[in-house]
Amino acid sequence: MAPTRKKSDGLLARVNFPLYALQMLTTRHVLVAGGGGSSKTGVANGFEIFELIFDGETFIAKEVMRHETGPKVVMNCATYYDNKNTYLVAGQESHCQLYKVAITVDKQTDNATPNGTIEQNNLRRRKGDSSKVDSNSNSSVKCLKFKFNAQDSIQTDFSEVEPIQRVVRISRCGKLMATGGTDGHIRLWHFPAIKLSLDIKAHTKELDDVDFSPNSKELVSVSKDGKALVWNVHNGKQIFNLTWNVPEGVKYLFKRCRYGSIVEDRNKYRLFTISNCTSTQSSSSSVPSAVLHQWCADTGTVRKSVNFTESLSALAVRDDGTFLAVGTMFTGTVALYIAFSLQCVMNVKNAHSMFVTGLELLPSKESSITSNSEAAVLSISVDNKICIHNLPFRRTLSPWIVIVLIIITLICAFVICSYIGL
Repeated sequence: MAPTRKKSDGLLARVNFPLYALQMLTTRHVLVAGGGGSSKTGVANGFEIFELIFDGETFIAKEVMRHETGPKVVMNCATYYDNKNTYLVAGQESHCQLYKVAITVDKQTDNATPNGTIEQNNLRRRKGDSSKVDSNSNSSVKCLKFKFNAQDSIQTDFSEVEPIQRVVRISRCGKLMATGGTDGHIRLWHFPAIKLSLDIKAHTKELDDVDFSPNSKELVSVSKDGKALVWNVHNGKQIFNLTWNVPEGVKYLFKRCRYGSIVEDRNKYRLFTISNCTSTQSSSSSVPSAVLHQWCADTGTVRKSVNFTESLSALAVRDDGTFLAVGTMFTGTVALYIAFSLQCVMNVKNAHSMFVTGLELLPSKESSITSNSEAAVLSISVDNKICIHNLPFRRTLSPWIVIVLIIITLICAFVICSYIGL
């Protein structure tokens, strides 16, 4: 097992294969996947799990385990935990492989984690809690161990040329799984039984991304045919065709799509997409190379947008919908935005030496990772790096202080105007 790796300029860890997929396996364990493919290059294919720890100043990634998948590279994956079992589904060429992840507790004699706690199963207790400490040693802690048990493998793409599963997502309710590939079909599967529920001939070209709405009733898909469509997951009927006012003579292709919850109203949600310009006019300063859109999920109309001077490759939204992150294609930049206003609050230039292949924001709910960050985003790339970028808590004034300052300012302005006779 590799030693604990501390971050350096955002770097958490390096692996010896290109990275294409990123998922949180627990609230403090991150899973990365990728590989070199079926060619005999000596580059492995598979998963690697790291435990995230905050030592009071920086994040640390501790390597937990590695699982190799033979000659099949893992290009996409999704995880789900149903309060009893943990599942992983992974796209391997034209098939989707289901894994049941066995999580066991292993006693170790290390001291408590750097933040002064003893951790197990995403719970946090103070040092000295007898329910977590071995009776023979006050320094014994319990750590999680993972084992991947392969279950069913099903073909999810049936393209006649080169069938490849491009994307897989599991609904938040855990009852449905969606897959998309080069044949343009969206296939909905009962989960975790992996039985076909609906086969939607959604697009004329390969899919780039899909995502379930927070209530698991709708699904959005984007494809290289230039369309972004919203579907009813119960009957497979199209609800919206997302369109926006594209400059004349310019062509954009949707690249990624994600839903986001609204904290103020759990019954409503937002929809986000990123689009890249594919026309030669993109070299013009007046034409953005990429656009981030926020859509009204009820009407399918654009609410807000942000323009970029560089193509985008990755998009992620935090589980509570308050923050979203984007990654760029050429400079490997990672940027963090407030979801409702699309205000940029963090921009990490050259986070990676190549394009960003995956992003994941640390969960918002109270977990075993306590830090001084308001938000933190993980990023991966084909440069083999796993990085983390954290947003420190922003200092804000109390509303009452703001009101008092406004009143004082108005009084001062009135006194000055009276004094000069205005």
